[in-house]
Amino acid sequence: MAPTAPRITAVDTYDIRFPTSRELDGSDAMNPDPDYSAAYVVLCTDAGDGHEGHGFTFTIGRGNDVQVAAIDALRAHVIGRPVDALCADPGTLNRDLIGDSQLRWLGPEKGVMHMAIGAVVNAAWDLAAKRARKPLWQLLAEADPQWLVSQVDFRYIADALTPERALALLRERREGAGQRTAHLRVRGYPAYTTSPGWLGYDDDKLTRLARQAVAEGFTQIKLKVGADLDDDLRRLRAARAAVGPGIRIAVDANQRWNVDEAIAWTRALAPFDPYWIEEPTSPDDVLGHAAIRERVAPVRVATGEHVQNRIVFKQLLQAGAIDVLQIDAARVGGVNENLAILLLAAHFDVPVCPHAGGVGLCELVQHLSMFDYVALTGTTENRVIEYVDHLHEHFLAPVAVRDGHYTAPTAPGFSAAIRPESIAEYRFPDGSYWADHPHEKGAAA
Repeated sequence: MAPTAPRITAVDTYDIRFPTSRELDGSDAMNPDPDYSAAYVVLCTDAGDGHEGHGFTFTIGRGNDVQVAAIDALRAHVIGRPVDALCADPGTLNRDLIGDSQLRWLGPEKGVMHMAIGAVVNAAWDLAAKRARKPLWQLLAEADPQWLVSQVDFRYIADALTPERALALLRERREGAGQRTAHLRVRGYPAYTTSPGWLGYDDDKLTRLARQAVAEGFTQIKLKVGADLDDDLRRLRAARAAVGPGIRIAVDANQRWNVDEAIAWTRALAPFDPYWIEEPTSPDDVLGHAAIRERVAPVRVATGEHVQNRIVFKQLLQAGAIDVLQIDAARVGGVNENLAILLLAAHFDVPVCPHAGGVGLCELVQHLSMFDYVALTGTTENRVIEYVDHLHEHFLAPVAVRDGHYTAPTAPGFSAAIRPESIAEYRFPDGSYWADHPHEKGAAA
C-alpha cells in the first residue's frame, strides 16, 4: 500500500501580547499606549521532517483576540491540504482563502479577515521555504519568473499592471542577480531607525538615541509627530542638532491630520528638512495624499502600512499620490499580495521603504525587500527598511542589523517563529507574565 502524502494536520493559534505601553515604546500621535501583540498561527504537518509553518499578524493589544478568531475561521480551508502541493504553489491557498464568499463579505480583501488570510498565507510560505532549505528572500529571488507571476492575483489591478508586464519586469532584472546576491550577503540591506522618535520619549532620551543611531551607522532616523505643533518643532530642533545636517530625518503623523492641516503642519516643519511625511492623513484617502504631495514638495509623501490591499496601492500610484511606498508584511493578504504590490511599485518606478517594528515585522519584511533588490528593482538607492530595536529576542531567527544595514538571513524560512518560552510567558490571558501582573490584564483586555 502506497504511503499517504503528508498533509496539514493542525492550525494552532495563540494570542500573544507584550506590555510595551509601560515604557511608551511605540507611542505616537494616534496610538499613545500600544501593547505590541501578535495573532500567531502554526501550521502543523504529518510529514515527519519536523517543519512547521509559522505566521502572524501584528496588532497593538485589545482586539488581538478578535484577530485570532479570524484566523481560526480559516482552519477548515487549511487542515487536510497536501503539504507538497501547498509548498509548490502557495497561490492556491491564497486564492481559496480570499475566495470564500461568505468570509469575503466581511471585507472584501480588507480588515481583520484579510489580515488573518495574510497570517495563514505567510505561514504557508514559511513552511515552503523551510522545506526548500532556503530563507524566503532567496527562494523568491531564485524562483522562475513565470512561476512568480502565477502567484499574483491580477484581478482589479490589470488596468495598471498586466501579467505580461510583470513577467517582463522580472525577466529584465535577472541579469546581475548573482552579483547582487553576493553583495547582499556581504553588505546587507540599508536600514533606518525609528527607535529615537517615539512620541512618549522626552527630549533627553530622543537626543541620546538619535546620536546613538548615527554612531551605529544609520543615515536616517524617524520621529513621530502630529499631537502638538510646538512640541514637534522643539523635538525636531533637538533631533537635527543631535544628528547634524547630513542625516535624513523622516517624520510620521500616523494618520492624525485632515488634508489642509497636513499641508500646513508639514510646511511648518520644513525648516528642519524632513525627508518625508508619513501617513499625513487617512490611508484610504488617495486624492488627499495627492493634494498633500503637490503642496508640500520637496518634502516627500510616504504611506502604506495601513493600506489595506493592492487595489488602494494601485490607485495611490496611478494618482501620483506618493513618493515612497511602504509595504507591510502582515497588513495585506500575505506574500502573494505583497508580490503584486512590489511589482506595481517597480512598474511605476516608486521606491519601496517598508514599515517594520512592531512584533516581528522587521523579521518578515526584510525578506521582501531583499527579493525586490535581487530579482526586481536591482537597486537600493533611496530604499531603506525601517528598524526598531524591540522584541527581537523573542524570535528563533531574529534580525541582525550591522552598520545601519540588515544582514541577509541565512536560516530557512520566513524568520517568523517565536520562541516557545516567549509564547508561554506572554500568551494572553494565561501566560506567566499576565498571571504575575493581574493588575495590567484589565487594561490590556
